[in-house]
Amino acid sequence: MLYTIQIYFLLFIIYSAIGWTMEVIGKLIELKRFVNRGFLIGPCCSIYGVGAILITLLLKNFTYNVIILFIMSILVCGVLEYGTSYFMEKFFKARWWDYSKKKFNINGRVCLDTIIPFGLLGCFIVYIANPFFLMQLEKIPTLALHIIVIALLLIYIIDICISLGVVTNLRKTTSEVNKENRQDNTEEITKKVREILLGKSIFNRRLINAYPKLIAIKDKIKESTQELKRTVNNTKDEIKDSIAEKKDSIKESIEETKQNIKNLKKSKGE
Repeated sequence: MLYTIQIYFLLFIIYSAIGWTMEVIGKLIELKRFVNRGFLIGPCCSIYGVGAILITLLLKNFTYNVIILFIMSILVCGVLEYGTSYFMEKFFKARWWDYSKKKFNINGRVCLDTIIPFGLLGCFIVYIANPFFLMQLEKIPTLALHIIVIALLLIYIIDICISLGVVTNLRKTTSEVNKENRQDNTEEITKKVREILLGKSIFNRRLINAYPKLIAIKDKIKESTQELKRTVNNTKDEIKDSIAEKKDSIKESIEETKQNIKNLKKSKGE
C-alpha cells in the first residue's frame, strides 16, 4: 500500500513538472521571455499532477476505446479546472485565470480551447506516458524510493507554505490599497498593488510576473459594477433619444394630418 502511494506521489510530481514546463514554453513563445508559471515557487503546476492522477485512477477501465477515453478525459479535467478556479477564487479572493473573453466558456473558468488539449493529454498519459514512467519507477530500489519521496514531499510542503504566505500578502496588500484609494478605479488599484508587490521580495515579484492579470475579487466586482453603471447610463441615453425621436415623429404626423384636413376642407369649399 505504502509503495503504491509513493509511486502515485512520484507520478504526481513528474506530471506537475511536465505541466510547469508546458506552461513556461507557452509563455516563452507568447512573451519571448521566461515566466515561472504556477501557484508554487518551484517548477511545479499541481493541477496537472492532480489531473494526471485522476485520469490514471478513474479512467483505467476506458482504455479499450480511445474516443471514450478522450471524452472522459475532457470531463475529468474540465471539472477539475472549474473546481480549482472556484475554490481558489473563494479561498484567496482572487481570480487566477479568466476565459470570459474566449468563445465557448463556462463562467470564465473553463473554455473549449483548454479542455480539448486535456482530452489529448489524457490519451497520451494512459497509452504512452504512464507505461513508460511506471516501468522506470519500478526500477528504483525500495530504500532509494523512500528517500526520494520523503525529500520531494518536504520540498513540496515548504513550497506550499511559502506560496500561501505570498498569496496572503497579496490579499493584505490589495485590502490596504482598496481602503486608501476608495475613489480609484479597478485599473488604478491593480496597478498600485502590482507596484507595491514588485518592490517587495522575489517571491512576490514571481507571482505578479506569473499572473500579470491577477485581480482581487473585490476589484472584479467593482469593475463589473462600473461596467453595469455604464451600460445602464447608455441604455438611458438610448431610451431618451428614442423617445425624443418618437415625439418628433408624432408631431410631424399631427402637423401632416392637420394640413391634410385643411386641404380637404378647401377642396370641399371649392
